[in-house]
Amino acid sequence: SVTLKCEVEHPSAGWRFYWYKTVPKLSDRLYRYELLPGSDSGTEEDSYMVHGQTHTAGYVCRAGRGEPVFYTEHSKPTFVWSGDFPPSASLTVSPDRVQHFTSDSVSLSCEGNSTEWRVRRFPEDSYLSLCSDWGTMTGSTCNISGLNSSAVYWCESGSGQFTNSVNITGHNMILMSPVHPVTEGQSVSLGCRLKTGQKLSNNVFFYQNDKLLQNDTRVELIISAVSKSHEGFYKCQHSGKESPQSWMTVKISDYNIIFILIVSAGHEIFPWSLIVGLVCGREIFVFLI
Repeated sequence: SVTLKCEVEHPSAGWRFYWYKTVPKLSDRLYRYELLPGSDSGTEEDSYMVHGQTHTAGYVCRAGRGEPVFYTEHSKPTFVWSGDFPPSASLTVSPDRVQHFTSDSVSLSCEGNSTEWRVRRFPEDSYLSLCSDWGTMTGSTCNISGLNSSAVYWCESGSGQFTNSVNITGHNMILMSPVHPVTEGQSVSLGCRLKTGQKLSNNVFFYQNDKLLQNDTRVELIISAVSKSHEGFYKCQHSGKESPQSWMTVKISDYNIIFILIVSAGHEIFPWSLIVGLVCGREIFVFLI
């Protein structure tokens, strides 16, 4: 759950608060606003809880009081970012990693049930902008030449959808780590590189949440089967230099339920009529009814 809070510049009694979600308008750089459930008449409280927040979304608020109602202007949009892929829209990054060199060329591709897309960026200076301000938009792909700052990127579609969000940073020494969440049980390899593109061959140390992971000087860190305990901040160190840290998200594997119906041709041949199998990771449970 996510709690939104709205503030009036000069607080006083009598204000009611109205809450909206943002819907992209590709005809301009802005959004249209749709009221959130329960805020048609406003709320007395200056906070609003969004339950079950799973995907990237934008929110705005405004206040009103009096009869007839005098409304303030809308607030600036505030975003909640998620790395999870919505079912109908996604953003992919090439090269597929979080950290890049400042001179790198990076492509951000939008995919989903839409023919029109735009790519948004929210950098450390908090100035919301479009791909056309700092890159080149070709079809549904935004191409960037050089990364001057760290920022969050996501796609918005003409049908009003938001994709997953990705955090991309530019540096002179980088940790090679996956940009998207990884699923439990998958294999993950982390590496360390200098701006020259050279992959370091010795004296590389890897840290998780500032804790040294090994005492030897392995070239890369390989996790053969990722678990939830591997989630956290990672960084690498070489010859006194240190990469920035990047967060690695680990998703719990989904449950798949398989129903197999066997039509009986006679009790002598098939003494059961239904088999239900629950598959979870590497375990299979079979129930005979």
